[in-house]
Amino acid sequence: MFSLKNRVVVVTGASSGLGLQMVHGFAGQGADLVLMARRIERLEAIAADFMSKGVRCLPIQCDVTKTEDVNKAAEAAIKEYGKVDILVNNAGAARNAGILDMTDDDWNFTIDADLTSVFKVTRAFSKNMVENKYGRIINIASIYGQVGNTVMDTVAYHSSKGGVINFTRAVAAELAKYNITCNAISPGYFETELTIDTLKTEAFTNFMKSSVPLGRYGNEGELNPAAIFLASDEASYITGQNIKVDGGYTSV
Repeated sequence: MFSLKNRVVVVTGASSGLGLQMVHGFAGQGADLVLMARRIERLEAIAADFMSKGVRCLPIQCDVTKTEDVNKAAEAAIKEYGKVDILVNNAGAARNAGILDMTDDDWNFTIDADLTSVFKVTRAFSKNMVENKYGRIINIASIYGQVGNTVMDTVAYHSSKGGVINFTRAVAAELAKYNITCNAISPGYFETELTIDTLKTEAFTNFMKSSVPLGRYGNEGELNPAAIFLASDEASYITGQNIKVDGGYTSV
Protein backbone atom coordinates (compact mmCIF):
# COMPACT_ATOMS: atom_id res chain seq x y z
CA MET A 1 0.00 0.00 0.00
CA PHE A 2 0.88 3.67 -0.47
CA SER A 3 3.42 3.01 -3.21
CA LEU A 4 4.41 6.10 -5.19
CA LYS A 5 6.49 4.25 -7.77
CA ASN A 6 6.39 6.03 -11.15
CA ARG A 7 4.69 9.04 -9.57
CA VAL A 8 6.27 12.48 -9.96
CA VAL A 9 6.16 14.54 -6.77
CA VAL A 10 6.83 18.29 -6.67
CA VAL A 11 7.68 19.79 -3.28
CA THR A 12 8.15 23.52 -2.72
CA GLY A 13 10.31 24.72 0.13
CA ALA A 14 12.23 21.46 -0.23
CA SER A 15 15.65 22.63 0.90
CA SER A 16 15.06 22.21 4.64
CA GLY A 17 12.59 21.60 7.44
CA LEU A 18 9.29 19.84 6.90
CA GLY A 19 9.68 20.08 3.13
CA LEU A 20 12.92 18.11 3.12
CA GLN A 21 11.50 15.61 5.60
CA MET A 22 8.55 14.93 3.31
CA VAL A 23 10.88 14.59 0.32
CA HIS A 24 12.66 11.77 2.11
CA GLY A 25 9.31 10.17 2.86
CA PHE A 26 8.21 10.33 -0.78
CA ALA A 27 11.55 8.97 -2.00
CA GLY A 28 11.15 6.03 0.36
CA GLN A 29 7.87 5.19 -1.37
CA GLY A 30 9.54 5.12 -4.79
CA ALA A 31 8.58 8.55 -6.13
CA ASP A 32 10.48 10.62 -8.68
CA LEU A 33 11.22 14.04 -7.22
CA VAL A 34 11.10 17.70 -8.19
CA LEU A 35 12.63 19.91 -5.49
CA MET A 36 11.86 23.62 -5.53
CA ALA A 37 13.36 26.36 -3.33
CA ARG A 38 15.36 29.55 -3.59
CA ARG A 39 18.65 28.07 -2.34
CA ILE A 40 19.82 26.21 -5.42
CA GLU A 41 23.18 25.16 -3.96
CA ARG A 42 21.45 23.34 -1.14
CA LEU A 43 18.92 21.78 -3.52
CA GLU A 44 21.67 20.54 -5.82
CA ALA A 45 23.48 18.90 -2.92
CA ILE A 46 20.28 17.23 -1.76
CA ALA A 47 19.49 16.08 -5.30
CA ALA A 48 22.99 14.67 -5.78
CA ASP A 49 22.57 12.60 -2.63
CA PHE A 50 19.25 11.20 -3.82
CA MET A 51 20.56 10.45 -7.30
CA SER A 52 23.55 8.61 -5.83
CA LYS A 53 20.99 6.28 -4.26
CA GLY A 54 19.13 5.72 -7.53
CA VAL A 55 16.31 8.22 -6.96
CA ARG A 56 15.40 10.44 -9.90
CA CYS A 57 15.54 14.04 -8.70
CA LEU A 58 15.30 17.44 -10.38
CA PRO A 59 16.31 20.55 -8.39
CA ILE A 60 14.76 23.84 -9.55
CA GLN A 61 15.55 27.27 -8.17
CA CYS A 62 12.27 29.10 -7.66
CA ASP A 63 10.86 32.00 -5.68
CA VAL A 64 7.24 30.90 -5.33
CA THR A 65 6.05 34.48 -4.94
CA LYS A 66 7.17 35.25 -8.51
CA THR A 67 4.80 34.17 -11.26
CA GLU A 68 7.54 33.90 -13.89
CA ASP A 69 9.67 31.67 -11.65
CA VAL A 70 6.72 29.41 -10.92
CA ASN A 71 5.65 29.04 -14.54
CA LYS A 72 9.21 28.26 -15.63
CA ALA A 73 9.50 25.66 -12.86
CA ALA A 74 6.33 23.93 -14.06
CA GLU A 75 7.66 23.89 -17.62
CA ALA A 76 11.00 22.44 -16.49
CA ALA A 77 9.39 19.70 -14.40
CA ILE A 78 7.06 18.62 -17.20
CA LYS A 79 9.89 18.71 -19.73
CA GLU A 80 11.96 16.42 -17.50
CA TYR A 81 9.31 13.90 -16.54
CA GLY A 82 6.45 14.44 -18.99
CA LYS A 83 3.94 14.88 -16.17
CA VAL A 84 3.34 15.93 -12.59
CA ASP A 85 1.23 13.68 -10.38
CA ILE A 86 1.58 15.16 -6.91
CA LEU A 87 2.13 18.74 -5.76
CA VAL A 88 3.03 19.68 -2.20
CA ASN A 89 2.74 23.41 -1.46
CA ASN A 90 5.05 23.66 1.51
CA ALA A 91 7.11 26.85 0.98
CA GLY A 92 6.34 29.78 3.22
CA ALA A 93 7.66 32.54 5.44
CA ALA A 94 6.25 35.02 7.92
CA ARG A 95 6.90 38.31 9.61
CA ASN A 96 5.31 38.22 13.03
CA ALA A 97 3.44 41.07 14.67
CA GLY A 98 0.02 41.73 16.16
CA ILE A 99 -2.82 43.76 14.69
CA LEU A 100 -1.69 46.96 16.41
CA ASP A 101 1.88 46.80 15.12
CA MET A 102 1.68 44.94 11.78
CA THR A 103 2.89 47.10 8.90
CA ASP A 104 1.50 46.96 5.38
CA ASP A 105 4.82 45.63 4.09
CA ASP A 106 5.00 42.82 6.66
CA TRP A 107 1.35 41.89 6.06
CA ASN A 108 1.84 41.77 2.29
CA PHE A 109 5.09 39.80 2.61
CA THR A 110 3.41 37.11 4.71
CA ILE A 111 0.26 36.83 2.61
CA ASP A 112 2.36 36.64 -0.57
CA ALA A 113 4.68 33.99 0.85
CA ASP A 114 2.07 31.80 2.53
CA LEU A 115 -1.14 32.20 0.52
CA THR A 116 -0.65 33.88 -2.85
CA SER A 117 2.28 31.57 -3.59
CA VAL A 118 0.05 28.54 -3.06
CA PHE A 119 -2.37 29.96 -5.62
CA LYS A 120 0.39 30.62 -8.15
CA VAL A 121 2.03 27.21 -7.83
CA THR A 122 -1.27 25.34 -7.88
CA ARG A 123 -2.41 27.24 -10.96
CA ALA A 124 0.80 26.43 -12.83
CA PHE A 125 1.04 22.74 -12.01
CA SER A 126 -2.63 21.76 -11.96
CA LYS A 127 -2.96 22.48 -15.68
CA ASN A 128 -0.89 19.38 -16.44
CA MET A 129 -2.94 17.36 -13.94
CA VAL A 130 -6.13 18.43 -15.72
CA GLU A 131 -4.69 17.25 -19.04
CA ASN A 132 -3.79 13.88 -17.52
CA LYS A 133 -7.02 13.54 -15.52
CA TYR A 134 -5.02 12.72 -12.40
CA GLY A 135 -3.56 14.69 -9.53
CA ARG A 136 -2.92 14.99 -5.82
CA ILE A 137 -2.48 18.48 -4.38
CA ILE A 138 -1.39 18.78 -0.76
CA ASN A 139 -1.22 22.20 0.90
CA ILE A 140 0.72 22.62 4.11
CA ALA A 141 -1.39 24.88 6.32
CA SER A 142 -1.07 25.19 10.11
CA ILE A 143 -2.99 24.82 13.32
CA TYR A 144 -2.78 28.61 13.37
CA GLY A 145 -5.08 28.64 10.35
CA GLN A 146 -7.91 27.45 12.61
CA VAL A 147 -7.31 29.01 16.01
CA GLY A 148 -5.81 32.10 17.57
CA ASN A 149 -3.06 31.91 20.17
CA THR A 150 -1.98 33.66 23.35
CA VAL A 151 1.75 33.02 23.23
CA MET A 152 2.84 35.19 20.27
CA ASP A 153 1.36 37.84 17.99
CA THR A 154 1.29 36.71 14.36
CA VAL A 155 -1.92 37.95 12.80
CA ALA A 156 -0.81 37.77 9.17
CA TYR A 157 0.34 34.16 9.53
CA HIS A 158 -2.98 33.15 11.09
CA SER A 159 -4.78 34.87 8.23
CA SER A 160 -2.68 33.36 5.47
CA LYS A 161 -2.97 29.80 6.76
CA GLY A 162 -6.71 30.17 7.27
CA GLY A 163 -6.84 31.22 3.63
CA VAL A 164 -4.85 28.14 2.60
CA ILE A 165 -7.39 25.87 4.27
CA ASN A 166 -10.37 27.36 2.47
CA PHE A 167 -8.38 27.64 -0.78
CA THR A 168 -7.94 23.89 -0.42
CA ARG A 169 -11.69 23.34 -0.20
CA ALA A 170 -12.36 25.58 -3.19
CA VAL A 171 -9.80 23.84 -5.38
CA ALA A 172 -11.02 20.42 -4.26
CA ALA A 173 -14.53 21.25 -5.40
CA GLU A 174 -13.39 22.84 -8.66
CA LEU A 175 -10.96 20.15 -9.81
CA ALA A 176 -12.75 17.01 -8.62
CA LYS A 177 -14.24 16.46 -12.08
CA TYR A 178 -10.70 16.00 -13.40
CA ASN A 179 -9.86 13.22 -10.90
CA ILE A 180 -7.73 15.63 -8.89
CA THR A 181 -7.88 15.71 -5.11
CA CYS A 182 -6.78 18.67 -2.98
CA ASN A 183 -6.22 18.36 0.75
CA ALA A 184 -4.42 20.25 3.49
CA ILE A 185 -2.21 19.20 6.35
CA SER A 186 -2.06 21.41 9.43
CA PRO A 187 1.11 20.77 11.42
CA GLY A 188 1.38 21.69 15.05
CA TYR A 189 4.68 22.60 16.66
CA PHE A 190 7.62 21.03 14.85
CA GLU A 191 11.25 22.00 15.34
CA THR A 192 12.66 23.24 12.04
CA GLU A 193 15.30 25.68 10.88
CA LEU A 194 12.71 28.48 11.00
CA THR A 195 11.05 27.62 14.32
CA ILE A 196 13.70 26.15 16.59
CA ASP A 197 14.84 29.42 18.15
CA THR A 198 11.28 30.21 19.23
CA LEU A 199 10.31 26.70 20.30
CA LYS A 200 13.42 26.24 22.44
CA THR A 201 12.61 29.21 24.67
CA GLU A 202 11.43 28.41 28.17
CA ALA A 203 8.22 30.40 27.72
CA PHE A 204 7.19 28.59 24.54
CA THR A 205 8.17 25.19 25.89
CA ASN A 206 6.03 25.75 28.96
CA PHE A 207 3.14 26.89 26.74
CA MET A 208 3.48 23.77 24.61
CA LYS A 209 3.47 21.43 27.61
CA SER A 210 0.28 23.02 28.90
CA SER A 211 -1.55 23.12 25.55
CA VAL A 212 -0.48 20.01 23.60
CA PRO A 213 -2.06 16.85 25.05
CA LEU A 214 0.90 14.67 23.99
CA GLY A 215 3.16 17.11 25.83
CA ARG A 216 5.91 17.38 23.24
CA TYR A 217 6.88 18.89 19.90
CA GLY A 218 6.52 16.90 16.71
CA ASN A 219 9.51 14.75 15.81
CA GLU A 220 11.33 14.64 12.49
CA GLY A 221 9.37 12.54 10.02
CA GLU A 222 6.07 12.54 11.91
CA LEU A 223 4.40 14.63 9.20
CA ASN A 224 5.43 12.19 6.48
CA PRO A 225 2.73 9.52 6.94
CA ALA A 226 -0.09 12.04 6.40
CA ALA A 227 1.60 13.41 3.28
CA ILE A 228 2.31 9.97 1.85
CA PHE A 229 -1.27 8.84 2.50
CA LEU A 230 -2.82 11.88 0.80
CA ALA A 231 -0.43 11.47 -2.15
CA SER A 232 -1.34 7.83 -2.66
CA ASP A 233 -3.92 6.10 -4.83
CA GLU A 234 -5.49 4.77 -1.63
CA ALA A 235 -6.63 8.32 -0.78
CA SER A 236 -8.57 8.68 -4.05
CA TYR A 237 -11.92 9.38 -2.33
CA ILE A 238 -10.58 11.96 0.09
CA THR A 239 -10.63 15.60 -1.00
CA GLY A 240 -11.20 19.00 0.54
CA GLN A 241 -10.03 17.78 3.94
CA ASN A 242 -7.64 19.21 6.50
CA ILE A 243 -5.63 16.70 8.53
CA LYS A 244 -4.19 18.08 11.76
CA VAL A 245 -0.86 16.63 12.86
CA ASP A 246 -0.56 18.53 16.10
CA GLY A 247 -0.30 16.23 19.10
CA GLY A 248 -3.92 17.00 19.93
CA TYR A 249 -3.52 20.79 20.20
CA THR A 250 -6.73 21.60 18.31
CA SER A 251 -8.72 18.93 20.16
CA VAL A 252 -8.85 20.77 23.48
